[in-house]
Amino acid sequence: MSGTDVRLPDLRFVPVESVFPHEYHDLQRTLPLVEKLRESGVLRNPPIVTQVGDGHRVEPRWVVLDGANRTTAARAAGWPHIVAQVVRYETPGVQLFTWYHGLTRGARRDLEPALAAIPGLATTHEKHLHARAMLARREALACVVLDEGDALVLQGGRSLHERNALLNEIVRVYQDRMPYIRVTTDSLTQARHEHPEISALVVFPRFDPSEVIELAGSGEHLPAGITRHLIQWRALRLNVPLDLCMDTAMPIERKNEWLAKWLGDRLVTRQVRFYEEPTVMFDE
Repeated sequence: MSGTDVRLPDLRFVPVESVFPHEYHDLQRTLPLVEKLRESGVLRNPPIVTQVGDGHRVEPRWVVLDGANRTTAARAAGWPHIVAQVVRYETPGVQLFTWYHGLTRGARRDLEPALAAIPGLATTHEKHLHARAMLARREALACVVLDEGDALVLQGGRSLHERNALLNEIVRVYQDRMPYIRVTTDSLTQARHEHPEISALVVFPRFDPSEVIELAGSGEHLPAGITRHLIQWRALRLNVPLDLCMDTAMPIERKNEWLAKWLGDRLVTRQVRFYEEPTVMFDE
């Protein structure tokens, strides 16, 4: 790696109290994750955050793009600081895609009546292609593909905040009652090819980063498992000692000085490896 290469990730300690998720976290994973972190003694993969506020007129806040469970675990454990990878929320460094939810057993029988009971939500059956067109035009909150010719279209809400509230109600219908699988395809046929147990596919629209920031800035959260951020030059296997994250006496400035030296030492001793191609790891 040359000295002029600027792709080294921006890693720094940030105050946990200033870190806010943009999506709901999985409550069932938080406490086990706290214990797992304590047992390992290191923060293996830092969460991804983007700054809101210029840090001069307004104290900076950090919106978590990926790693909500880690930052929630840090807050629950009482850490004052956490190491995060700071990114600019723009392409090509960050790309925002969408996860879709593949529902398993009993989806057709249990899902539709529960959705129909949500106040303010309209449900109609449409041909699959028409439903996809409605979703692309943002005329629908989501659609549930029941087979390749039939989709349940979900509509409601006028503002971004009203639509997000309904979207959360939609996901709550099944997230704790029906097993679901996150997939990257909006094709039911392809999803079933990879996961034969899928009986219906919940397809969401593609969000814009400005919507994510607006909701997070107002204290609202998207449902868990919908946004999918692809980060260029993501830092993995950082393995920062947790003692530093948990240390309440050391100022954050000193922690960041330590981190800068620690990272520099790893560069000098060639312990940092850059992968320009898509990489598959088998030890996560």
